[in-house]
Parts: sequence; C-alpha cells; structure tokens
Amino acid sequence: MCVLVLGGAGYIGSHMVRYLQDLSVPCVVIDDLSTGFEDSINGVPFYKGNFSDRELLRRVLKDHSIKSVLHFAAFSQVGESMTEPSKYYYNNLVKTQVLLEVMRQCEVSNFVFSSTAAVYGDPVCNQIDESHPLTPINPYGRSKLAVEWLLEDYSNAYGFKVMTLRYFNAAGAQPDASNGERHEPETHLIPLVLQALSGRRESISVFGNDYSTVDGSCVRDYIHILDLASAHGKALDWLERQDEGIFEPVNLGNGAGYSVIDIINTAQLVSGRKARVLDAPRRLGDPAVLVASSSKAKKLLNWEPEFDSLGEIIEHAWNWEKKLVN
Repeated sequence: MCVLVLGGAGYIGSHMVRYLQDLSVPCVVIDDLSTGFEDSINGVPFYKGNFSDRELLRRVLKDHSIKSVLHFAAFSQVGESMTEPSKYYYNNLVKTQVLLEVMRQCEVSNFVFSSTAAVYGDPVCNQIDESHPLTPINPYGRSKLAVEWLLEDYSNAYGFKVMTLRYFNAAGAQPDASNGERHEPETHLIPLVLQALSGRRESISVFGNDYSTVDGSCVRDYIHILDLASAHGKALDWLERQDEGIFEPVNLGNGAGYSVIDIINTAQLVSGRKARVLDAPRRLGDPAVLVASSSKAKKLLNWEPEFDSLGEIIEHAWNWEKKLVN
C-alpha cells in the first residue's frame, strides 16, 4: 500500500509522514509549501505543487501505484475565513472536487479526509458525538462540511471508501523535539502562549472573557499530534478492510475540555515562566465550548489516545519551542 499525503509538509501532514515511515508504509507527498516546510518531510518522495493540478495528480497516482489518499491540504483559520470566504471555498471545496475526479479516473477510492469539529457549530450538549447537528457558524466549517457532503455523494455514486476525521485542536510535538508546530503567522493557542513564554512574543491575548464557561474563556478539546497520526493510520487500515463504498464520519479528541486560562496556567507551570496576558474582544465565529466524544473512534478503530495529559502535550510543544528559540 502506497499512500499519497496531500499537505504532507504541514504540521499534521508531516507528523503523519513520520508515522507512516516508522511503520515502513511507503508514502508520497504533494505540497505547495504555502504553509508547509520541505525540511519536515523527512526524505520521502516529494512533489512541490498544487493538489488540484490534474496532470501532477495523475502522474503521482500512476507512477507510485497509490492505493489511498490522506488529505490535509486545507486552509483552516476561522478568523480569516470570515473575511475571505472565497479563498476557503475555492481551496477547500472546489479543488477537492478536482482531486476526487482525478482519483476516480485513476481508480483510487480510499480516502481519509482531515475534517474539523467546526462542522458542528455551537454545541447543544457537553460532549459532541457524530449525531450532533451539523450547523457550522463560520465559512471554514461550512467549507469542510460541504466537502463531507461531496465525499458522501462520491461514496454513494462511485464507490469511494471514505473516513472523515473530525478533530478538535491538534497540539504537541514529537517527544524528541525533532518536529513540531510552526505556522507563519502562528494562530494556534498553545504555540502562541509558548512564544510569549520564550520571549518570541510580547504577550498573549485572551479573546473573550465573558463566555458561559467556568472562567469566561473559550473551552476546547486538545489532542496530541501523534495520537492524530495513529488514528489516521488506523483509518487507513479500516478502509482497506471494506468491500464496498462507505462514508464514515468519526470524531477525534481527548474528551476533556480546557479553557484558554487553563492552557496559559499549565504552560506557565511547565515552563517555569510567566507570560503577559491581555484581554481582547471575542473573535467572530468562535463557539464557547467544543469538546469531543471519541467513543466511536475507540470502538470502530480500536484507537486510544496515548498522550492524553494536557501537561504532557504542552511539555512536548515547549521542548520544540525551546529548540526554535535556540
């Protein structure tokens, strides 16, 4: 089985490549390096290009006898999607439809989609499972949900075998600090807090302190990047065992919610340092609480998160941050 990893130079994609390498599963990467880093790919065959480039896709799918595709090549910033919805619908939806057409022509049907908890919108219960209403409140979430609809239709009509993994907040780094999170610009909470602690950033802003949560700040579910990778690996194995087209949405998370203040306090404890914390207005499109129920993933995929301690997740990210500073 050779796996095509789209967006394999990015944060999640590059950790997935490392995971496949550790299991001796051959893989190939396509990435335009708009947000990724070539030095994170770690020696697998790499093609710099766009995942909607039909000729490139055909060549890679045929030349490498691709059996399955992992799709991480989406734009994912909620705030930006509110002001630039065209960018999100074009990249996340339109280009994915081109990809699926080329896959269909090349008779490649196994597909694992990197989706998001943003498809749920504002939660109506404390722990979100896959039966929760799909009512996204921002263009990012709506573009991802539109892709899910597209994938379900391709599954029904063309026999695609699809697992869409709806995950919450990817965090952490390789335990040996050989790879981690580096976005330019950075928008994710944990690395922003760590940058404020390491001195690369003057302060950290808390966007909203009047949500209906314990301390007034947003609550999220954080999942270690290596646990995400292992779940994707199990998803690939599960799809291989299916005899016909199927569309299966699955949540990935730790099932525990941590507020922005929790993250800041834990990061300060791990680092032994203090950050300058500023209050800021709420951001458009941010729900108060997003926490996953991952019971389906545990049962269907026989998956269990290995790194489910917030302190351990932040410790691994802090070791990576110190490496970047040094």
